[in-house]
Amino acid sequence: MSKITPKQISYGGTFERSMDAKNRVTIPAGWLNGGPDEFHAIPHPSGDFLMVMPPEEFDSIETSIKQSGIPSDMQRKAIRQFYSQARAVSADSNGRVLLPDEQCDALKLKDDVVLVGGRSRFEIWNAKRWAAVSAADADSYSKVAEMIGL
Repeated sequence: MSKITPKQISYGGTFERSMDAKNRVTIPAGWLNGGPDEFHAIPHPSGDFLMVMPPEEFDSIETSIKQSGIPSDMQRKAIRQFYSQARAVSADSNGRVLLPDEQCDALKLKDDVVLVGGRSRFEIWNAKRWAAVSAADADSYSKVAEMIGL
């Protein structure tokens, strides 16, 4: 009997959302349709946003660290930090994900947030912080697009 594997979703787009009082945010239907509804939420090392990864992406991080050529003591510390900050989250029947209080507090995720697609994962940003970063990144994007002939 063949094993059914979940459909690979490409997370694209930017979606403004309001978090409810319980720290729930609605994931775009297209990001859940036929794809995973279980994720891992990890604050980005910069402290600017929450990374949200499906299981395959999450599982690949340790391999990436181990294949990086970084000294083994640094690898061990990075793996420890990454996995100690990760929290399992899943979408309910309404497509909402309950975000952990400690992550929301640390990243100032409250009320208005923005979900930003990143192909194999997505990010959750404080709406004001996202507006500033998005505007600041526009010039870099234009330069890279020109360099690659986009």
